[in-house]
Amino acid sequence: MNGKTRIRILAAAHHSGDTVEHVVSLDNDADPFAYSDAIADANRVELHFPSFTDGRAFSQAYLIRRRLGFTGDLRATGEVLVDQLIQMERTGFSSAVLSADVDPADAQRQLDRFAAFYQGDVVRDAPFRQRDR
Repeated sequence: MNGKTRIRILAAAHHSGDTVEHVVSLDNDADPFAYSDAIADANRVELHFPSFTDGRAFSQAYLIRRRLGFTGDLRATGEVLVDQLIQMERTGFSSAVLSADVDPADAQRQLDRFAAFYQGDVVRDAPFRQRDR
């Protein structure tokens, strides 16, 4: 996808064993700007989806990537559905932790269905804006 890597899919067991320094975890009702200093120093920011019907973490991801300029790992936790992975990737998430009952192979098939997009997103410009120089 325009030279960028895809969202990394993690099983719950891999998430718990994936330790890095400076992790900031935000509830989905937290204002990212209130944590801008902590986010700037973080290696990973975790945004929580308490239910699949609550999409506030999508807006948080956009703000953290675009407005705060965060370049580290932006991880989705909580009730992460396979159907939401494409939108998570397009709003700036770089990794997502699947529930224990979700097969990672199903998640990968969902990502493989959409190899590219005409529209731009948080990470990539639209193809018509790219120029060969």
